[in-house]
Amino acid sequence: MSAAAPVAADRRIEVCDETLRDGTQAEGIAFSVEGKLRLLQEFDDLGIDFVVGGWPFSNPRDIEFFRRAKEVSLRHTQLMPFGSTRRKDNAPEEDPNLLALVETGCRHATIFGKSWELHATEILRVTLEENVEMIRSSVRFLTDAGMSVLYDAEHFFDGYTRNRPYAIETLRAAVDGGAVRLVLCDTNGGTLPLELGDIVAHVIAEFPGTPVGIHAHNDSGVGDANTLMGVERGATQVQGTFNGYGERCGNANLCAVVPNLALKMGRDCLIPGALAELTHVSRLVSELANHAHNERQAYVGRSAFAHKGGVHIDAARKNPLSYEHIEPELVGNKQRILISDQAGRSAIIEKLEDEYPDLDKRSPEVQRVYDSMKEAEQLGYAFEGAEASWNLLARKAMGEHTPAFELHGFRLIIEKFQTHDMRSEATIKVREPNGLEEHTAAEGDGPVNALDNALRKALERFYPHLRDVTLVDYNVRVLDSQSSTAARVRVLIESTDGEETWGTVGVSENIVEASWKALVDSFEHKIQKEMRRQAGVGV
Repeated sequence: MSAAAPVAADRRIEVCDETLRDGTQAEGIAFSVEGKLRLLQEFDDLGIDFVVGGWPFSNPRDIEFFRRAKEVSLRHTQLMPFGSTRRKDNAPEEDPNLLALVETGCRHATIFGKSWELHATEILRVTLEENVEMIRSSVRFLTDAGMSVLYDAEHFFDGYTRNRPYAIETLRAAVDGGAVRLVLCDTNGGTLPLELGDIVAHVIAEFPGTPVGIHAHNDSGVGDANTLMGVERGATQVQGTFNGYGERCGNANLCAVVPNLALKMGRDCLIPGALAELTHVSRLVSELANHAHNERQAYVGRSAFAHKGGVHIDAARKNPLSYEHIEPELVGNKQRILISDQAGRSAIIEKLEDEYPDLDKRSPEVQRVYDSMKEAEQLGYAFEGAEASWNLLARKAMGEHTPAFELHGFRLIIEKFQTHDMRSEATIKVREPNGLEEHTAAEGDGPVNALDNALRKALERFYPHLRDVTLVDYNVRVLDSQSSTAARVRVLIESTDGEETWGTVGVSENIVEASWKALVDSFEHKIQKEMRRQAGVGV
């Protein structure tokens, strides 16, 4: 068994990821064992120091994860199980929770104990003295078993503000037991940065030989700020989750904390070059959690470096520094120019110049694109969330688009009987540009899903790469609600092929037709992308 990774004397900050444990406690978030194993490998590739993989005593899924994780070759990351101090009436060597940690075979473990007297007396129903001994003996048992122990001082800041000597006593019990890290947890997320910073500094002064970490929750909206403040006042380890997933309002978001440490505070925390993979891993976490990605996240959201207002667009294109606090590529993101009624003709020209560098700004093609966009907006189209549809509109106006297929027609059958759930079936007939036809049918959970399945079935013979496309999100907005059920609707679809995510839009008084338009644009985007790739043209 190796000791915990040493804390360097330089400015390096350890990163401890809690996505696979604390992140799964978020409402609506869950990972399969296979998903957790894949993320463990991704975190190792980033150079994350510690990954808390789960609580093996609490559920069979985590037991299976730790069993299979033994087969994963890790170059940098130390995998840890998570557990609690022993129960009051259990000897450490007989406590099933502690034994489960040892049985994982991991070199390191994280256990939490109570720092707040309220939790000791009212939740655990033990005396303050019993709580201290539970901490000391639990840590000692794991240490004697050959494990390096990171001690999570749960509710530490609440405990410290109400009974400072006792909160410090619980930390001393963990150190006496052999803990190699003291992690101060703002479990309720109610502490503000300045107060938190002072407390972290005091703890570091009390335990000068033991590295201190910070574990912040976001209930007051300052989880990230608290984490950075903890580092500013001497903490050498940060804990958090990707995308800020976690109990209630979530944990400190490593997707913001890590780049802030690296780019704003000059603190090394990943292996060289890994920061450029941050956006990719963030999106992968969302995908494996089966959760819509938060596109307004700092650094890793699609909107983080997106410009919509005409003044902003003009300035950002002249000098990105004017409206971008870092180069997006540093975290694997990119600048986006959003086309909308606020953008103006100059923004459209600049957008077109990305694809047509030799474009004559005064050409009739530019005017056709501008007119086409304005006409579409009059109908209710909005393109800032549907760049793939805008690109197709522009290519059509420029005379550069060849449709990937021609629709002969489709028919939808929707049935509902008393004895079974509603059933949807779509029959579709399409012709590919070389004249080949396909006539097929498919069922779905609803009419749009049935159309999606039928169109895929019809086109995959011609375009097999459509099998890679999955629908990530589907949104409907009523544009003129005063028209009641005859109102025009706008449908936004977000799709991905695993390496790119794109949005498309459709508008109609008929929700099926609006969905069809957005769906067709999504497939057209993928097909055109692959055709350009095969032709050796940049995509």
